[in-house]
Amino acid sequence: MGILSSMYTGITGLQGQGEALAIYGDNIANANTTGFKTSRPEFQDVIAKSLKGALGGNQIGRGTRLAGVTPVFSQGSIVQTENPTDLAITGDGFFVLNGIDGQSYTRNGSFHFDKEGKLINTDGYKVLGFKADDNGKITSKMSDISVDRTVVDAKRTSDVKMFMNLDLRADKALEFDPNRPDQTCHYSTGVNVYDSAGAAHVVTMYFNKAEDGIWTWRAMAKGEEIVGGKPGVLTEQAKGTLVFDTDGKLKEQKVDKSSFQFNKGALPDQAVKFNFGDDKKSGGSGLAVTQYGTGSETYKSLQDGYTAGTLAGLTFNDDGNLTAMYTNGQNVNLAQIAMAKFENSEGLFKMGQNRYRESRLSGDPTIGAPQSGGRGRLSSKTVELSTTDIANEFINLMTSQRNFQANGKVISTADEMMQQVLNLKHS
Repeated sequence: MGILSSMYTGITGLQGQGEALAIYGDNIANANTTGFKTSRPEFQDVIAKSLKGALGGNQIGRGTRLAGVTPVFSQGSIVQTENPTDLAITGDGFFVLNGIDGQSYTRNGSFHFDKEGKLINTDGYKVLGFKADDNGKITSKMSDISVDRTVVDAKRTSDVKMFMNLDLRADKALEFDPNRPDQTCHYSTGVNVYDSAGAAHVVTMYFNKAEDGIWTWRAMAKGEEIVGGKPGVLTEQAKGTLVFDTDGKLKEQKVDKSSFQFNKGALPDQAVKFNFGDDKKSGGSGLAVTQYGTGSETYKSLQDGYTAGTLAGLTFNDDGNLTAMYTNGQNVNLAQIAMAKFENSEGLFKMGQNRYRESRLSGDPTIGAPQSGGRGRLSSKTVELSTTDIANEFINLMTSQRNFQANGKVISTADEMMQQVLNLKHS
């Protein structure tokens, strides 16, 4: 009977709107859940019978059913925090987690380091990334991100670069006296040189004009820091010549000797290469020492050594690189955050705890670096807020409530009609 079937039709409406209410309620409940993505119900109609068979037309519906719950992976708002390990993704992609139940994925970047120095989320799942080698170069090896370099070893100086101008107008009659170096040089400047143990030594560079277009230079260290040296007396450790053309450009540079004999257990015969720029003999045309008719002046000096340092801080950049900052001024890459991308993010399986797992519908993940292969950009000291729009969810609640009431009215009306039928026997 059509009246009876209409009651079952109303029931499907009540069931469907009740399930929709649960979905909207879940969205509202997670309004403050970091990285949460709202879901929406997808309904389908149900056909009971067709009065014309395969010809179509005159089909009677049997109500509705919840065909699916679709997560909406829209971009959430990015807000600032004070935690350097808080990360947010702008664009497509998921963080990769490793735990007791295997590999999973999340948009919640509220991370911190545990007592073992591993980067984890709130539930203790380890964050995966690409490790860096000893030189700080990111490799393709994926593992737990951890801070395992709390101390960086000292490095001895092997290369010194100096850029300056030597005054063309200098009097070439001045002869250098190692016992009175400051009074018998045309120009002097200092540079730090580190020995193999990381101890810093101030090395003074003395420059003398030998003749027009030719300068000699000497690297002098304190005698008390040199094997066999005399305290208070500078000891020559390196020496060379600079040759300039008539335009004041560096034509050639020669090194006669460069072997530092630092004492107190440092490596003997420490070779240091002194580089004064790109000279014409080597085919260079870049920055180099010059000989112009202006005062002698050092523009820049660089050297590649440093003392040992301890961990002072950690930071992430937009490429997802975890960089350790040490007390000796060195910055070393430790790892890079791994990001997963799916062809169909809506097909992921929800696991709770802001985590997802791949499914047949989502396809397998492709894992790579941020800002590559369509993956989004990372930002540090930020988190992605929930995509729940309270106002929109309230409208959905009211719509669902009205629909529930309307379906209830169908059942009550059908019930009244059935009662009328039953009363026919007594009329």
